[in-house]
Amino acid sequence: MQFIDYYKVLGVEPTADDKTIKAAYRKLARQYHPDVNKEAGAEDKFKEVAEAYDVLKNPEKRAEFDQLRQYAQHGGNFEVPPNWQSQAGAGNGGFHFETDGEMGDFSDFFESIFGAGRRASGAHANAGGSGFSFKRAGRDIELELPVFLEEVVSGDSKAISYRVPSYDTNGQRQADITKNLNMKIPKGVVSGERIRLKGQGAPGIGGAANGDLYLIIKFAPHPDFDVKDYDLTLSLPITPWEAALGAKVAIPTLAGKVNINIPENSQAGQKFRVKGKGLPKKKDGEAGDLYVMLKIVMPPTLNAESKALWQELAAKNSFDPRAGGKK
Repeated sequence: MQFIDYYKVLGVEPTADDKTIKAAYRKLARQYHPDVNKEAGAEDKFKEVAEAYDVLKNPEKRAEFDQLRQYAQHGGNFEVPPNWQSQAGAGNGGFHFETDGEMGDFSDFFESIFGAGRRASGAHANAGGSGFSFKRAGRDIELELPVFLEEVVSGDSKAISYRVPSYDTNGQRQADITKNLNMKIPKGVVSGERIRLKGQGAPGIGGAANGDLYLIIKFAPHPDFDVKDYDLTLSLPITPWEAALGAKVAIPTLAGKVNINIPENSQAGQKFRVKGKGLPKKKDGEAGDLYVMLKIVMPPTLNAESKALWQELAAKNSFDPRAGGKK
């Protein structure tokens, strides 16, 4: 196993004080953070820097590391000295080691050193609670969840599948597994809303809490409706004679068809409100509205008889839509 000299990782002397160690860590963390550094190996370097700081910022862990470092001065492969963990635990009452999961996986060196201590901690705990334990909270997972408008109205359950890491009893990472959930679409949910499912993220290690699952709701585009908050808009094609004479027209809604009356002399772009046929709100029994916008559509072709009727209409009607307005 290769020994990792955390002092060299941070570029500081073994005698460096806490302020120097913190400053070195901040500089390197900014340099290699995956959000700003896209070069190959930057993320691994960021994790190595974070791991080094996690050890050196803590006086007890730093003392542990300094002890182990003495054994690494002879060169060659590094091996954990016999009984080192019992020496480490003696007299200090043990310490508790946790991370928030943001650091990611630890190196083999770290896992071998502190993982050995963790496995030994069970015996210590049974003997009175001394020694140290290893815990790591599971990381949060964030997923975008496409949702159809019909699902928002029905409130049906939706199947969700995603991958999470798995660990053996020693905390060693195994192959990822698929996790399946059925989630009821919350009433009143809107696109872009972030929903938290507590404890459904990555599993914790050593009895630490699981991470959470965050679902970002994303409404799937609908062929008929546009969405604004809880209201819907439908563009309704009608014929010129329906606009002129009025008509009763069946329109689609998310809960089935309903009839609306188109009054005489309706205009293109005119809007009608159908109350309560939008998306459900969080309050019981309330819903947004459906707005129907008229779109007058001419027949693509005219037969001879229809053309004659239009010519007769033109001859008998003096209406000029451009008179007194835009030319």
